[in-house]
Amino acid sequence: MSSDSANAQPAPGGFLGWLDKRFPVIDTWNEHLAQYYAPKNMGFWAFFGSLALVVLVLQIVTGLFLAMSYKPSATEAFASVEYIMRDVDWGWLIRYMHSTGASFFFILVYLHMFRGLMWGSYKKPRELLWMIGVVIYLAMMATAFFGYLLPWGQMSYWGAQVIVNLFSAVPGIGESLSTWVRGDYVISDATLNRFYAFHFLLPFILVGLVFVHIVALHRVGSTNPDGIEIKKGPKGNKWSDTAPADGIPFHPYYTVKDIMGLVAFAAIFSAVVFFTPDFHHLFLEAPNFQPADPLKTPPHIAPVWYFTPYYAMLRAVPPIAASQFPGVVVMFAAILILFFLPWLDRSPVRSMRYKGILSKIFLAAFAVSFVVLAYLGLQPASELHTLLSQIFTVVYFSFFLLMPIYTKLEKTKPVPERVTT
Repeated sequence: MSSDSANAQPAPGGFLGWLDKRFPVIDTWNEHLAQYYAPKNMGFWAFFGSLALVVLVLQIVTGLFLAMSYKPSATEAFASVEYIMRDVDWGWLIRYMHSTGASFFFILVYLHMFRGLMWGSYKKPRELLWMIGVVIYLAMMATAFFGYLLPWGQMSYWGAQVIVNLFSAVPGIGESLSTWVRGDYVISDATLNRFYAFHFLLPFILVGLVFVHIVALHRVGSTNPDGIEIKKGPKGNKWSDTAPADGIPFHPYYTVKDIMGLVAFAAIFSAVVFFTPDFHHLFLEAPNFQPADPLKTPPHIAPVWYFTPYYAMLRAVPPIAASQFPGVVVMFAAILILFFLPWLDRSPVRSMRYKGILSKIFLAAFAVSFVVLAYLGLQPASELHTLLSQIFTVVYFSFFLLMPIYTKLEKTKPVPERVTT
């Protein structure tokens, strides 16, 4: 008798049994948790995907409570935010959890994507999984962009003005396109209403995308620091004769581990919310505590920090014939090039652990360039900042465009047959 049949659980009774006959509760639990076998050597870097899912739920819940008191009107939006902060019971906490959660959501996703770069999570058979993740990233950016205008403060108003005006750089249809995005000839009440509608809708689309992402993940299996396919390795462990020998059930082993990570994350998150919710004006800019004034431009306009790497690239490209279109192309190309990563990497191994020195140097340079560009995007424009932005934009794109060359030329280390611990 196989261990699978010996360990088979009897059919549940009571309400759970009634429900399971009508909806596959037990099968779903087993397939995606109790009998989903993940590599036994996933460490610290495995936290960030599950934490990002928790923060997404937090954003939806806090956003729903904020929507109950927020008024999407150019004359009342800023006052309604003040009302939430001052008069709604625990409104200040909900608002700060939402604003802090937005920044932490991007931090976790950036770390999750960096983990994918280190472990080769984009290589065959995970190309589609990676591309779905990039679509999630784009949906996140769209959600954050639409929410950026809603406080109707000085920086949100003028930041949205700058970003929407980028559409006018598109040759031929630019002016019509930017007017269509705004719903008016300037940022106005119509713009605020449509941005509010999209900001409310997109998080639920994000949930659907995350669901598809998880289904695709469980189809191909989780990767690990060694980049080894445990499904193709030897079979048999103490839980099942047919399960991967190097796999352990996601529940309870990784659920307990994720809960421990969640506790640590909650401590850090709470410290920011209660002690420095603006995080030195990175999460909430100082001008945004002033109501929007179309007649008074802030001395320095910059988007929120998680957009600033691409904003720095935009400013790094000099305009041609007074058109900023080349910079817009570079900015969007910096995001869209992520889709092609599975086919740019020609290395015979997945994990950075077994790749050559060139891959490690280029990945380190890429990470440094992204952080430096984020910093430069926050700074006022100057000749030095522009020069540095140009240099690090080249470094950023070199990681992708030269990847077919350096991953093909470098010497890789032998990959073990079994995962290491």
